[in-house]
Amino acid sequence: MHPHLVRSFLMRHRTHLFPLAALLSCPTVARSFSPLPGSVIRPLAPHTTTITTASDSDTCQESTATSTYLKMSNTEAEEEDPYLWLEEVESEESLNFAKDANDKCLTELGDPTGGPTYDRILAVLESKDRIPFATKFGIDENGNEILVNYWRDAKNPKGIWRKTTFDDYKKAEPNWTTLLDVDKLAEKDGISWVWKGSRPLPRSRDPLSNGGKRITRALLNLSRGGSDAVVVKEFDFLAGDFVPESEQPFYLPEAKSRASYKSRDVLLVGTDFGKDSLTDSGYPRTVREWVRGTKLEDSPIVFEGEKTDVSVSAYCDDQRARNNGPIYEVRARAITFYTTKRWARMIQGEHLLAPDDPARKNAPEPPEFTEVLVQEDASIDFVGNFMMIELRSDWQPIADGKKYIKGSILYVEAKTFLEQGPTACEYKVLFEPSERTASEYYSVTKNYLIHIILDNVKPKVEFFKIGENELVRVGNGDMDPQIMDISMGPIDAYEDDRVWLTTSSYLQPSTLSLADASLVEDSSRDCAADGPNALIIEKIKSLPDQYDSSNLDILQGSATSKDGTSIPYFLVKAKDTKLDGKNPTLLYGYGGFEISLGPHYAATAGIAWLERGGVYVEANIRGGGEFGAKWHQAALKENRNKSYEDFIAVSEDLIASGYCQPSTLGIRGGSNGGLLVGNMYTMRPDLFGAIHCAVPLLDMKRYNLLLAGAS
Repeated sequence: MHPHLVRSFLMRHRTHLFPLAALLSCPTVARSFSPLPGSVIRPLAPHTTTITTASDSDTCQESTATSTYLKMSNTEAEEEDPYLWLEEVESEESLNFAKDANDKCLTELGDPTGGPTYDRILAVLESKDRIPFATKFGIDENGNEILVNYWRDAKNPKGIWRKTTFDDYKKAEPNWTTLLDVDKLAEKDGISWVWKGSRPLPRSRDPLSNGGKRITRALLNLSRGGSDAVVVKEFDFLAGDFVPESEQPFYLPEAKSRASYKSRDVLLVGTDFGKDSLTDSGYPRTVREWVRGTKLEDSPIVFEGEKTDVSVSAYCDDQRARNNGPIYEVRARAITFYTTKRWARMIQGEHLLAPDDPARKNAPEPPEFTEVLVQEDASIDFVGNFMMIELRSDWQPIADGKKYIKGSILYVEAKTFLEQGPTACEYKVLFEPSERTASEYYSVTKNYLIHIILDNVKPKVEFFKIGENELVRVGNGDMDPQIMDISMGPIDAYEDDRVWLTTSSYLQPSTLSLADASLVEDSSRDCAADGPNALIIEKIKSLPDQYDSSNLDILQGSATSKDGTSIPYFLVKAKDTKLDGKNPTLLYGYGGFEISLGPHYAATAGIAWLERGGVYVEANIRGGGEFGAKWHQAALKENRNKSYEDFIAVSEDLIASGYCQPSTLGIRGGSNGGLLVGNMYTMRPDLFGAIHCAVPLLDMKRYNLLLAGAS
């Protein structure tokens, strides 16, 4: 998946409302948060609090912490931690501790099961009313477009990997053909397999793809019990089964592996080869080129990083379908979570083959790799003959030349950059951010680049036609930003310009439509007024309303943080909400990893909270990605307090605006957001009536020693 789409995917598929829904179904919490007249959120005790967490299995965990302990001096903090034994998360002692904490949680809050709110939420979570988002896997022998989907439900708890035709997919009940039943595989192998995704053999690099029309094979990642380590097995898509031993399949034993096809019989592999083959973060340190039929351990190392790197990787990006672009081969060292060194070269199709392949005999030697001399915190991508550069810090590639600001997206002629360096290039600007705009992501069809921009955290879309020498802005007017979620991704990025268009909002469930990017140049379509809906060919699927939102409004507010920065937030409330300070209000925040919070359908919160008169708020605090890299970087390291001050400012603004008072204001955050609300308890316990600290990472002195903490 394209890195920009990954970021958007993470934003759209947040699951923080599931454990929240379970918590709000607990009888005591339901009473405490009930919008009935005279009820309020239970206040925090002045010196101790119960911090409740919820895991994916919906078990509540409880730990106690005192403000005295958390505010201890540095000298006291350096004393031995009496709870170090809990770092052995799967030890008998730790599991017993969790069980006891669960029991205390349920005793205090009540059992959430059996109540009407719980039953409704469970019905939503188990509902078959989900859109089966699919990926095109070429066409079959009859010319039918094939779509593939991974699906889990009550009948298939581990899931099935399945396919259908595009025409059938449009039906309310498509006729699916199962490719792999993970439940049956787990039973057959006696292993609790968990699906971790597939990576198909690119059609353009497969001589058996019927002229680049069909997918024939794929690498499947399967995990034992859901761990980060995976087993990689090769699957024959045409036969509907794993590649038999007689055909020398690619297979990687359990490890934190990375593998991708270079060609049908060549794999780029990073895995655990024993001593010194992994980084300190536990990821591959080397890349090998493995030819089918040879031993994995004998495959040559073609690239390696340092042990202190987070990881290394290598891949090929075939752009021959876009204006006869080249094939790019890229190698990368992730120095830190946000910095990467890269090397690249342009190669021919023959260079994808094994060195001794007869088809490579008369091909010239490939060029040497060239270091991609962009800033280490920048990201790169290739579109046809262009190299895209997204900046996370200001950059002046040419002395005395223009300085491009962080958050900008530039593009250059890739050949010139790789052969002559950054000073020889003409830089063109695809996007330059303002104080209140940021690039969210872009996706690419055969002929168009589709750019999603956040304008004051509301998305709008721009289109560029991919030309020989530049990316040309097209369309008949700017699309107004809207309080909704918009996702646009290609159906077949190398064949045509059709896109999947998915839209939703806090009040409207997801709708999946078939759209065509080329229609942006149709003067009869009013894109300025209708937005991306003007490009729709037909609506494919939509979800039913899961709760009554007819009496709800969505607003966007703004608070002023301690340093004067304006902090936006989204607020969902009943139309007749009185500003009397008595409304039960739930404020959610995250503020990390450049992840943006934005409009998304909140079915469980709608049932458990909004229908009952509550006010729901999401704060767009610094540390997130709402305004690009600068917004994220503004709350790092010594400035981390900015994120917390932003959250406090939003809380105070809600109180000052009359929505709530401290006794009716509850807050929630999970993971990085758990650290956020943990700080709220120690910094401003007077400001909140309840704190839900979910799956938090709170130990800032030892987190780097835990699990994958080194990364």
